[in-house]
Amino acid sequence: MRRLLRVYRVFFTSSLSRELEFRANFFAKILQNAVWAGFFVLVLLAIYHNTDSIAGWNRGMAFLLTATVFLVSGLCGAFSMGLMEIPSLVRMGTLDFVIARPIDNQFWVSFRRFNFDQFGTIAAGVVMLVVGLPLSGMHPGPAAWLAYGVMVVAGAVMFYCVNLMLMTLGIWWVRVDNLWVLGDTAMSIARFPIEIFPRAMIWTLTFIVPIALFASMPTQQLVVGFDAARLILAMVWALVGVAVSRGFWRYALGFYSSASS
Repeated sequence: MRRLLRVYRVFFTSSLSRELEFRANFFAKILQNAVWAGFFVLVLLAIYHNTDSIAGWNRGMAFLLTATVFLVSGLCGAFSMGLMEIPSLVRMGTLDFVIARPIDNQFWVSFRRFNFDQFGTIAAGVVMLVVGLPLSGMHPGPAAWLAYGVMVVAGAVMFYCVNLMLMTLGIWWVRVDNLWVLGDTAMSIARFPIEIFPRAMIWTLTFIVPIALFASMPTQQLVVGFDAARLILAMVWALVGVAVSRGFWRYALGFYSSASS
C-alpha cells in the first residue's frame, strides 16, 4: 500500500505539472465545470418556482440532492479520469506496456491521471450543501453527517466501479471511447429523488442497479435522519462493486491478445 501511495504521488504531481503548462486553460476548465453546475441549479430553481415540493422533497432538499450528485461525480471524475483512456490504450497497443509494468495494472489505468477540472464541480457541491441545508429546514446531527460523508465516498466508489466495467468493454469492442456516456446517464437518473419512481423501480434502483447510492441514499441521511441500515447497505454495495469490477477487469485481460496479434 505504501508503494502505491508513493506511485500515486508521482501521478498527482505529474498531472498537476501537465495542467500548469497552460495555466489559463487550467483555470478555464475549472470555471467551466462550475458554470455548468450553475446552469443545472438554474433549472432546479425554475422547477421549484412553480411548485413547493416534488415527491416530498422541497427546494432545499433538492439542493442537497444536487450537491450530493456534484460531490460524487466530482470525486470520481477527479481521481479516476484515466478510465476514459482504456479503449484508446487497447486500440493503440499501449496497454501492452501497462500490463508489463511492475505495478497493479488496474491501479495504473484508473489513477494515472488526476482531473483538476472537477475542482469546480466539487466546489459547487459544497456551496449547494451550505445553501440548501437552511432552506431544507433540516438539522442533521453528527451521526447523520458522518453517515452522509461515508455514503458519498461509497457512492463515488460505486460510480468508479460502474465506469471501470463499462470502459473495460473496450478490450473486446475497441472503438467504444464514448461508453462513459452510459455512466453519465446513470448519474443523470440519480439527480432525481428516488421517490418519484414507481415502487418496483425504487426497489430495482436500490437493490439491483444501485443508482440510488449515487445521490438519493446519502442525501436521505440529511433530510430523513441517520439510518444505519442505509449506511450498511451503501458500504456493502461499495465492497461488492469493488470485488465485481476487479474480477471483471482481470477476466477481460484474459481476452487481451496484445497489439501485435
